[in-house]
Amino acid sequence: MSMLMLTALIPNLSQLLPQLITQFGSLIYVGLFALIFIETGIVILPFLPGDSLLFLCGSLAAMSNHSLNIWVLFILLSVAAILGDSLNFEIGEHFGTRLVHSPKLSRFIKPKYLARSQRFFEKHGKPAIFLGRFMPIIRTFIPFTAGVSQMHYRSFVTYNILGGVTWVLVALGAGYFFGNIAVVKTHFELIMLAIIVISLLPAAIMALRNHGGEADED
Repeated sequence: MSMLMLTALIPNLSQLLPQLITQFGSLIYVGLFALIFIETGIVILPFLPGDSLLFLCGSLAAMSNHSLNIWVLFILLSVAAILGDSLNFEIGEHFGTRLVHSPKLSRFIKPKYLARSQRFFEKHGKPAIFLGRFMPIIRTFIPFTAGVSQMHYRSFVTYNILGGVTWVLVALGAGYFFGNIAVVKTHFELIMLAIIVISLLPAAIMALRNHGGEADED
């Protein structure tokens, strides 16, 4: 999914989610759980807007005319994030090599994304599980890479829980406390796009550094 597609999706998300809450009520929690679980758990789907979705949910939970409860969101989506990464780890551990070399899946598991995650994992070691939570695309590939690398699951699960809970807490909390400020509400779509851009900056900087290093070697 390109940045252009994300740009088209975000305004629709901010309008669609309140409509779905009105229509389905508490059942919306099931859909939100599924979205966070899929983004973190299915390695071929790393493009869902998890950061902006959490921010939007937090802002809606702070409004009295919406039925979302911030504590239910926090607990439920933290569990979704933790379980998603655990599934991704298991996929990498048991099927990673086969998936990476599958011609049918190469369009989804792009070598450049996997290589970027491997370099990030090698640079930061075990804390990459925690740090990667805050970086779209890398967030989905890091647990997969850890599984492929045969990382000890006990070490993985500690950073997985810390990262999942912190990521959900920060993103939801930002939306809850700042999402309904007048200037934020007026430019809500731009704010969410800015969240995506800012969260992608570390990955972009790392890619530029790696590209520069490769150029120097040439």
